[in-house]
Amino acid sequence: MNDASIVDIAQAMVVNGKGILAADESTPTCTKRFDSINVESTAESRNAYRGMLFTADGIENHISGVILFDETIRQSTLDGGVPFPEHLSALGIIPGIKVDKGAKQLANTDDEKITEGLDGLRDRLKEYYELGARFAKWRAVITIGEDIPTAYCISANAHALARYAALCQEQGLVPIVEPEILMNGDHTIEESYGLTTETLYNVFYELAAQGVEMEGIVLKPNMVLSGYDCSEQASIQDVAEMTVDCFLNTVPAAVPGIAFLSGGQSDELATAHLNAMNQIDGSPWHLTFSYGRALQAPALKVWSGKAENIPAAKEALMKRVNLNGLATKGEYSADME
Repeated sequence: MNDASIVDIAQAMVVNGKGILAADESTPTCTKRFDSINVESTAESRNAYRGMLFTADGIENHISGVILFDETIRQSTLDGGVPFPEHLSALGIIPGIKVDKGAKQLANTDDEKITEGLDGLRDRLKEYYELGARFAKWRAVITIGEDIPTAYCISANAHALARYAALCQEQGLVPIVEPEILMNGDHTIEESYGLTTETLYNVFYELAAQGVEMEGIVLKPNMVLSGYDCSEQASIQDVAEMTVDCFLNTVPAAVPGIAFLSGGQSDELATAHLNAMNQIDGSPWHLTFSYGRALQAPALKVWSGKAENIPAAKEALMKRVNLNGLATKGEYSADME
């Protein structure tokens, strides 16, 4: 891949009609997914599974980038032994890399988290760039509960996200900035709106304070949803309108695109919400997806570790990829399922 500017790369990541495949599950997370289909999680089985995803016919038509895990960026296609970053780049798909070290207990709190991984990050980014990565991802986790999140938790995570983003841009990688407010709990969509607003204000304050170029990032946030245990679930239209309104109030227009995480929504609902947002006029950014489970779950189930199921599993993946590609243009409808 030639050395395009971070602004060019960020724009290519959120081009209309395409989104980002998150395939950066850590080994423990991947093992849980494999356990659900009774497949042993080994380096070889994970390589075979990721290779199946990345070689699906036509994936480049609706996928602009793929987020890889440290193990995966060093693996290759089974057919031909082509390193995954090289294989993806040849398709016009931008390789990316998860660089955070996970959410750990935040000091002086009971159950709030801070994402670790800043130590040694500059050197790791240099290595990942050499391996072919052109963007990176860092996830902050904010939990809604009794008297949380605290301002301390939001501020600490926003500061860490900005430090990571500044280091990425210094090394020529586009940072995906992912402040995820978990939707577990019984909070209302109004509470979700308020805390998403507060979090994004803090994140963009820190990004600006640390000199991060807004044109060279991609935001990966939660949608504004009712808590999954809330007795009153907001409609698809309410979610779309409140999410877009929240972002119009917090996200600079200079940011090229917003690639939403699915965050535990069903495959169909994640697509429907994205579609409804793209039917609202006046958004200054491209609104797209950066889904993991919401793209992969049907393919994983069909595959079940058997080589003879690979063609059908690829079809299952491509169905979700194609439908979400349509949702980025507001052209999806539920009867396509």
